[in-house]
Amino acid sequence: MDLSDIIAEYVVSVQEVEDKVYAEAKRRVLDSVAIALASRDSPPAKIVESISDLYPGNIHTLGNFSTTPDFASFYNTLLIRYLDFNDTYLGLEPLHPSDMIGGLLAVSPEAKGEDVIRAIAVGYDVGVNLCDTTSLRKKGYDHVNFLGIAAASALSNLLRLDRNKAKNAISLSIIPHVALRETRSGKLSMWKAGAAAEAVRNAVFVTLLAKSGFTAPELPFSGVFGFSSIVARDMDLSKFRPDGRGILRTMIKKYPVEYHAQAAVEAAIGLEYHGEIRKVVVETYEAGKTILADSREKWRPQNKETADHSLPFIVAVSLIRKDFWLDSYSLIGEPTLEKLMDLIEVVERDDYTSVYPKEFPTRITVITDKGEFSKEVKIPRGHYANPMSDEELEEKASRLGLSKKQIELIKNFDSIKVREFVRGLKEV
Repeated sequence: MDLSDIIAEYVVSVQEVEDKVYAEAKRRVLDSVAIALASRDSPPAKIVESISDLYPGNIHTLGNFSTTPDFASFYNTLLIRYLDFNDTYLGLEPLHPSDMIGGLLAVSPEAKGEDVIRAIAVGYDVGVNLCDTTSLRKKGYDHVNFLGIAAASALSNLLRLDRNKAKNAISLSIIPHVALRETRSGKLSMWKAGAAAEAVRNAVFVTLLAKSGFTAPELPFSGVFGFSSIVARDMDLSKFRPDGRGILRTMIKKYPVEYHAQAAVEAAIGLEYHGEIRKVVVETYEAGKTILADSREKWRPQNKETADHSLPFIVAVSLIRKDFWLDSYSLIGEPTLEKLMDLIEVVERDDYTSVYPKEFPTRITVITDKGEFSKEVKIPRGHYANPMSDEELEEKASRLGLSKKQIELIKNFDSIKVREFVRGLKEV
């Protein structure tokens, strides 16, 4: 049996989700939509919007135009992903599962919000379980490969596809769309967010094809040239155990930086030191170092995409400002900050690597002319073992620019139709 059969069987079997999962999925809608609306004036969003007239359609986006389902899903997902502020899962492979919400808001305008909530739970469950089976980044492939499969799974559940059609959607989400890790290597570009948007756009397009009867290769994973035969031969399918609760193992971000830097921000903000800084040592785990301090570009980020994946930049800003927010990226290229970044050394600790991803330990030591000052954070705020409260999540949404009426609308998302919800965000 191919993995696509297992996933499809699970996807069509889910009719409802438990209360705790349901509530958490609603929280992710609030988090994701708040981030998306705060991203509408970003340079990549403006570029995409500028060509939207080439794709006329009647699907309302989270921006100020209507378009086709696939183009809407690309745009919505780009908004959710661009700020690098949406949720995260970190298993053998990382994932930002809420990326798929951009597509779920673009395919079925008459669907009820409660049905989208159920589909979100399904997509999360498929995505995080795929991430438990193998590491793609270590092989040179991008995590959005798993995002596309998860999005197609969520969409199949939302659109109530039968088992065969869901299997076709899953197959088509991966066979023609294998993405390379070069997206996240060295100096990063707008495609850091675009890769997720493309994966979800592809998932929307192929799921709609499958819904109409388009067929796909029967063995997308186990076939002679399938994904687990060519790309990920070490996939451990015994780890793929969807139980409906995958979303409860994912993490919300408190700060607008890559997740491996969440603990670093928290430690730097909480670190009290005195005197003139002579050196800063950041001790972290393997993924933290290889993703956020892998090249010279991370000590001299030239754009936002690289800066939010730069431990030197993030730590330097957090030490100086005792905060890290969207406006922190205005400091890119600032001479005083770059001088401090040159004093930062990033070191992997084997004992930290050994407890990852159950913990995300990071220790920052500031050495000054007055002595050494250290702060360690093992589980940052927003981790499922240290979750943000509803009040904190609403405070984040408010700081991102949402009004009280918009927050209330999102909190009632499950009781209205998708079309009314998306239009309502602009009217309140």
